[in-house]
Amino acid sequence: MMAVLALTGTARAWSWWNYPPDNEDVQLTSTNLPIVWLDVDGQYIDRDERITARMKILHNGEGQLNYADTVAHPGQTIDYEGYVALRYRGSSSFSMSDKKPYSFRPLDKPLEDGGVKKKVNILGMGKDNNWALLAPYADKSMMRDVLAFEVSRPWMEYTPQGRFCELFLDGTYYGVYVLTEVVSKGKHRINLPDPGESGDSITGGYIMEVNRTENEVVYTSKYHPVSSTGTRYMNQYIHFQYKSPDYEELTQDQVNYITGRIDKMEETLWNYRPAGATTYEEYIDVTNFIDYQIAQELGHNVDAYRLSGKFFKRRDSEDARFKMVVWDMNLAYGNSDYYQGWRTNTWMYKNNNTMNAAGDPQLIPFWWYKLNTSPEYLAALKARWAQYRRSNLRIDRVTATIDSLAAVLTAHGAVDRNSEAWPRWGVDVWPNYYVASDFADEVDYLKQWLTDRIAWMDEQLGFDPNARERGDVNSDGTVNVSDVTVLLNYLMTENATGIDLDAADCSQDGAVNIGDVTALINYLLSGNW
Repeated sequence: MMAVLALTGTARAWSWWNYPPDNEDVQLTSTNLPIVWLDVDGQYIDRDERITARMKILHNGEGQLNYADTVAHPGQTIDYEGYVALRYRGSSSFSMSDKKPYSFRPLDKPLEDGGVKKKVNILGMGKDNNWALLAPYADKSMMRDVLAFEVSRPWMEYTPQGRFCELFLDGTYYGVYVLTEVVSKGKHRINLPDPGESGDSITGGYIMEVNRTENEVVYTSKYHPVSSTGTRYMNQYIHFQYKSPDYEELTQDQVNYITGRIDKMEETLWNYRPAGATTYEEYIDVTNFIDYQIAQELGHNVDAYRLSGKFFKRRDSEDARFKMVVWDMNLAYGNSDYYQGWRTNTWMYKNNNTMNAAGDPQLIPFWWYKLNTSPEYLAALKARWAQYRRSNLRIDRVTATIDSLAAVLTAHGAVDRNSEAWPRWGVDVWPNYYVASDFADEVDYLKQWLTDRIAWMDEQLGFDPNARERGDVNSDGTVNVSDVTVLLNYLMTENATGIDLDAADCSQDGAVNIGDVTALINYLLSGNW
């Protein structure tokens, strides 16, 4: 049995082979972030085979400090302590980063003793047995993944949760990480049953992923990616990985079903023509796909659609349509200098021309080109963008979200400690477009980039941020029952304080009267003016 590393222990001499930081002598006294200790007892951590590690997570709760010296500060709250099956994770986030990310699964006992994974509630994110420690490195703001989760969460059926933390490995301080859920099945994740053998049960649930072919069993699409004008790249292919159940756990009938369903969805999309007879709504949740596109395009993500493109399917009796999940946004929001990821004034779904010219074998599926030639889809996309812009994608709210995340990282020195361990300010780290001088500079760049990106998308999608929204009587960015209350109070008192009279003309007859109350209530009940 492995010994538990003393929480105040020093780094071990053999830590060099687990990619330690530049500075192995960073000291942590107290922090507002959870503290995570991993003890591998000097074992080499592998990318493929999991090893047994000991994990301890200390978290005294929101608003409380966590102290690394548990002898001087006894009685602190241990959020989790036990064995985990640990390995490295990620593709470019591993190979192109000095700071490595991890995948871990809690165990009932060491792997060597026959340990099996168990579900654990970690940092309030609900019980599950599949977790990741993301290692923000190229993303010097350390918040791009979390930011993407937060701005997407109000709209997507499922978006992972993540918590900033500070990590020690075998006594060495490794910096700020994001302990996050993994896109997987589970009561607190995507709540899917395992597929059965026949009938309705074989139709769900499955999780698939558009991604590379490396180290995975893949299914190859029958349809090639296309250029920005719809020309097929006949020598290029789109591949799907089986994420859940694992390919080895699937029967041939289940494989035939889910790949056949993908084939049918793609066939329907490929044959779509404006004003034609084919329809794709039977196979995809259009609103979900729009929400996913908005998340990817908002970030102008260079990996959008073609890598980590996770999607799932429930049983037909519940919902027969494919749905997407937001994941892997660390190179988004102006962070990348390749494939013109830094630009604010282009659509990423049209970027196959640039990627193909560079010889990249992983291109964007033709789905997104086809959808964006559909007048119905484009109309719904514009309407959805307007909803976003009037709520959580208002510039002030986006800026407030970034400031809030930055405050969490700076409140008790986590950013400074991470920079001591990994001194990268003013250093061009792949694939940075903007090389910030310090954290504040990076955050300012992020906010300005998003402001410019949103303004460009407003122009393209026909949204005027200064226009009055009909029915938003109290100007809070949403239309709901509180607007009815404000409108009624105005009609009874004629006190115009806190009321937008232009927006209050719900019936658009040039006057504000009881007819506007009726129009507003009808809208709230039906969703139509």
